[in-house]
Amino acid sequence: MDAIVIGVHSINGDEAGADGGTLLLATGAESIVAAFDGQLTGTLALLGATGAPSEVTKLATLGTITAPVVVAVGLGPEPTGAAPPPETLRRAAGAAVRALAGAGTVALSLPLPDDEDAPAALRAVSEGALLGAYRFTGYKTKPQPGRRAPVGAVSVHVPDAADATAEAEITRAGVVARAVTLARDWVNTAPNELRPPQFADAVASAGREAGLQVEVLDEDALRDGGYGGILAVGLGSEAPPRLVRLAYTPSAPRTRVALVGKGITFDTGGVSIKPAQGMWEMKSDMAGAAAVAATMLAIAELKPDVAVTAYVPMAENMASGSAYRPGDVVTMRDGKRVEVLNTDAEGRMILGDAIARACEDGCDYLLETSTLTGGQVVALGKRVAGVMGTREMCERVKAAGERVGEAMWPMPLPDDVRKGMDSDVADISQINAGMDRAGHMLQGGVFLREFVADDVAWAHLDIAGPSYHSGEPTGYWSKGGTGVPIRTLLALIDDIESNG
Repeated sequence: MDAIVIGVHSINGDEAGADGGTLLLATGAESIVAAFDGQLTGTLALLGATGAPSEVTKLATLGTITAPVVVAVGLGPEPTGAAPPPETLRRAAGAAVRALAGAGTVALSLPLPDDEDAPAALRAVSEGALLGAYRFTGYKTKPQPGRRAPVGAVSVHVPDAADATAEAEITRAGVVARAVTLARDWVNTAPNELRPPQFADAVASAGREAGLQVEVLDEDALRDGGYGGILAVGLGSEAPPRLVRLAYTPSAPRTRVALVGKGITFDTGGVSIKPAQGMWEMKSDMAGAAAVAATMLAIAELKPDVAVTAYVPMAENMASGSAYRPGDVVTMRDGKRVEVLNTDAEGRMILGDAIARACEDGCDYLLETSTLTGGQVVALGKRVAGVMGTREMCERVKAAGERVGEAMWPMPLPDDVRKGMDSDVADISQINAGMDRAGHMLQGGVFLREFVADDVAWAHLDIAGPSYHSGEPTGYWSKGGTGVPIRTLLALIDDIESNG
């Protein structure tokens, strides 16, 4: 073992810990306290530890215990009568393991409850550790100074390692982490290496290997099928668009769920071109597609009694002589005619086609996720996704997000926003020109609603902010793709399987 991770709580006011310090060791650290002669918290405080959430402090053990390094990770103030919330544990485990990149084996000894909350806490610690160890290797030709390899192995100390529930939670955490890291890899890949045909091939190959039913529609099949929205967005690129369909069908499904994810592999804005500043992050405009495809791979392993089918439209939105234009009228898969007013509102065009196909095939629930609008970031920031759709489904999405640590917030779909999207020449305009960018996030949701069948419970998750982390690594998030909202989608599948 190369390192052991323990938790520390902060102590407020004039209180003092057992050795007179300002830190309190969390449950799980008892096994190493004696080796430091009661001086562990005092030493950590001298090194600057405060117990603030996810703060990491390293201490060389100099042979006092087997592991050469102890890592103390902050958990905030000690909770009253309970272990820290799962998300606090998830972020702490991620921060600690991330700080130990290059270590061989890391043991996590963080506080776990011994009641009905234990499974959620154990899953959180396991997920946090596995996701915190993630590194995107990138494209550098030479090793960089200070750049370290991912952690070699992670072990989690639990009260009863032989407990079947504990084993199941750790196994599930591994499945989830593999899905999230694959989605992160796709999002972080350079856009010249992941254009629509390559992305479709990668998703189709992974789906077949997982045992899913796979269908790939190329540009000819899209044209024959009337997928006008996907084709219009793809007109400006020499890399043609695709639609990938992945299906998981158990022997006796309880219900049917459709997943839809936006796969714009790069977004220049088209003729309505974006500003140059920050455009490089538009390689992440396929984060919704990456999340949906990776979710399907996890579903193939977890095998719920729910039929789940994913629809992943892919296109590259480029500016060229063949690109679609403001003023164009596009006939969508379901026959609706859309007046294009802004070619940078391309995501809703490809999603409208995919949603229409999902409803044609038949589904009881439809969950769509996309980096749809900058308005989501303006309204809710970089960590909270906006959710629109049927009221009950939005509340279920919010609750699922809370359970797994992915914040979601329901937003309305006002009638006045839809009224402003009436077109003089077509069935609907692509945006509300009268509102300009006011209610920008809501305009996207209102447009997508037009393509959902009346009897389908649905939700649109706008993840423009939380799908890509452009700041310094934090918790179990590295810089780049985050994998949001895979864990929420899997929690929703669990909820639907259990409750319909």
